[in-house]
Amino acid sequence: MDFFEAQARARRRTSRLLVLFGLAVAGTVLSAYGAAVWLLGWAGAGSPGPRELWQPQLLGLISAGTLLVVGGASLYKWRCYAAGGGAVAEGLGARRLDPGSRDLAERRLLNVVEEMAIASGTPVPAVYVLDEEAGINAFAAGLTPRDAAVAVTRGTLEQLDRDELQGVVAHEFSHILNGDMRHNLRIAATVFGILVLGLAGRGILASLRHTRVRSKEKGAGGVIVAVGAAGLALMVIGYVGYFFGRLIQAAVSRQREFLADASAVQFTRNPAGIGGALRKIGGYGPGSRLEATRCAEIGHLFFAQGFRFTLAGLWATHPPLEERIRAIDPSFAGNSPGPAGTAGAGPLPPRQTATPEGAEPLVGQQVAFTNGPADAAMAGIGEPTQDHLESARRLLCETPPEIREAAHSATEAVAVILGLLLSDEPVIRARQEELLRAWPMADIVAKAEALKPWIAGLAPEQRLPVLQLAIPALHQLPRATVPGFLAVLQSLVETDGRRSTFEFALQKLVSRALVGGPTSARRRADFTSLHALRHELSVLLSAMARRADRDPAAIERAFARGAATLAPVTPELRLVTGAAEGWETLDQALDRLAASSPAIQQRALRAAAHCATEDGKLLVTEAELLRAVAATLDCPMPPLTA
Repeated sequence: MDFFEAQARARRRTSRLLVLFGLAVAGTVLSAYGAAVWLLGWAGAGSPGPRELWQPQLLGLISAGTLLVVGGASLYKWRCYAAGGGAVAEGLGARRLDPGSRDLAERRLLNVVEEMAIASGTPVPAVYVLDEEAGINAFAAGLTPRDAAVAVTRGTLEQLDRDELQGVVAHEFSHILNGDMRHNLRIAATVFGILVLGLAGRGILASLRHTRVRSKEKGAGGVIVAVGAAGLALMVIGYVGYFFGRLIQAAVSRQREFLADASAVQFTRNPAGIGGALRKIGGYGPGSRLEATRCAEIGHLFFAQGFRFTLAGLWATHPPLEERIRAIDPSFAGNSPGPAGTAGAGPLPPRQTATPEGAEPLVGQQVAFTNGPADAAMAGIGEPTQDHLESARRLLCETPPEIREAAHSATEAVAVILGLLLSDEPVIRARQEELLRAWPMADIVAKAEALKPWIAGLAPEQRLPVLQLAIPALHQLPRATVPGFLAVLQSLVETDGRRSTFEFALQKLVSRALVGGPTSARRRADFTSLHALRHELSVLLSAMARRADRDPAAIERAFARGAATLAPVTPELRLVTGAAEGWETLDQALDRLAASSPAIQQRALRAAAHCATEDGKLLVTEAELLRAVAATLDCPMPPLTA
C-alpha cells in the first residue's frame, strides 16, 4: 500500500465523514423538531394541526441549538484527544509501561514495539497496558506518529506468544502508518457529540427519581412531569442520532481491519502470528471482550470486536472473526484453539523466511545497490517488510545494553544524545566538555562521560536507531528544560565551527519531537504547486548532491538526476552554491516543504532519493540526510537496506 496514497485516502475519508456527520445531525434536528412540536401541542392540551406542524422559526431555533450542542461536545472531545495517544490510553485507565521494566511479559512487549518502530522508521510510541481487561485486544491512538501510543490488554500479554504478539502490534502499526488513528479519533469525537443529547436526557430522568419523592409543594407535580417529558424527548432525540453515529463508526472501520491484517502479514511475513492471535480470541473464554464501558466510545480503534453488537451486525466495528482468519488462511475450518493451543483447526500457514537477494542491513560507510535504489528506498515508506524488521532486530541486538537501558530514562536519554554529539578529536572534545560543565545538570554530564566507551563503539549505521530509542523518553522532560537542552545541543554542534550531516539529522529529529514543526498543529497544505517551491527543491537537491565526496561533475550529475524527476519544473531548478547552500537554508526549505501537499512531499523525497543514489551507492551520510528529510515531512522511512 503506497504511503502517500494512504494519506490522501485518509483525507478523502475525512470528507465523507463530514457528510455522514451532517446526515446524522440532520436526523437529530428533525427528531428534536418533532419532539418540540409534540411538546408544544401537549402543553396546549390538543393535537397540533397542519399549521402547527410547520413552524420555520422553531425549526431554525432547534437547528441552531442542536448544532451548538453537538458541535461543542464534539469539539470538547476532540480537544481531549488532541493531547495525544497517551492521554487517550490514560483516560481509559491504562498504565504506561516503564521502559526499564523487568517483568518478562512487559519486556517482551516493549522489545516488539521498539523493533517495529525502528523497522518502520516511526518514533517509538508510548506503550500501555489495560490491567483490568482479561480479553485479548489492543489499540493504537494518536493524531500523528509522533504522539502515538500502543495499548494492549492484560489478556494479550498473558495469552499470546511472541509471534502472535508481534502480529497484533504489526496490525496496530499499520493503523499508525496509514493515517487511521487520526480518522478514528475524529469518528469517536463525532459520535460523542451526537450522543451528548441522549446523555443529557438520561441524566435528567435519573435526577427526577429522587425529586418526585421529596417534592410536596403544590403544583410541583406538573413541573416534574414537564421536565420528565423534556428529558425523555432529549433521550429519544439523542439516541436517534446515536443510532446513526454508531452506523458511521461501524461502516468506516470494518474494511480497514482487513487491510491492517494484510499489512501485518506483509510486515512480519508470518501469517501464523496474527492468525494465531485471532484463533486464540475465538477459542478463549473472555475472547476480545472489554469490560470497561468507557472503552465503548473508541471501540472501533481496537484490534478485535470489544463489545456485543446488535441490529444484525450493523453496529459491528470489526468483520467476523472467521472472515478475518480465512482471509489470512483460506484453509481455515472454522474452529479455533484456546490459549493453550488446543486442537482443532489444523496448522496455520508457516512463517515465510525466504529473504530476497541483496537484502542486507546498511553496514560500513557505503553499500552498492543492484537496481532501482531510489525506488527501493521509497517503497519502504509506510510499507515496511520483514527484511526491515530483521534488520531492526539485528541493530538492536548489536546495540550495547548499557546504551539501550540509558535510552529508556528521561535524564539518561539526554545523556545518550549528548554523548552522540561528543567529538572524537581531543581538542574539540575538551571544549565540548568544558561547555557541558557550565550546564547546571552535572549528573547528566557525568552519565554522558560514563557512556563514552559504548557510544564510541557504535557503527555509523547504529547512531540513528539509538537516537530513535532515546527520543520517546525526552517527552518526560519538564517543558521548562526543553529550550535549555536544545541550546546545549546547538552549542555542542557549533564547537568545531562545522555541522555534520548526522548533527543536522539529530537536531532536526530532536527538535521535531520536542517542539513540533509547521505541520504539528494542523493538516492543511499551504503549497500545492511545485512552481511555488522551486527554490526549496533546488536547495534540497543541492544539499543531497553534495553529501558524498563527489567531484564537481558528479555533483552536477546527481543534481540533474534528482531534478529530472520533478517535471515540469525541472528547467527552473538550479544547483545552489555559496552561502545559500548552508544548513540553515536547508532547514528553512524543509519547513516549507513540510507545509506542502502529500503529492509534492512524495515527489520531493523521491527526487532526493534519486539524487543520493545516482552513482548506485548510498553513503551513511546520505542515508542520514534522507531519514532527516523524511522525518521532517512526516514520512516514516525505514532504515535503508541494500
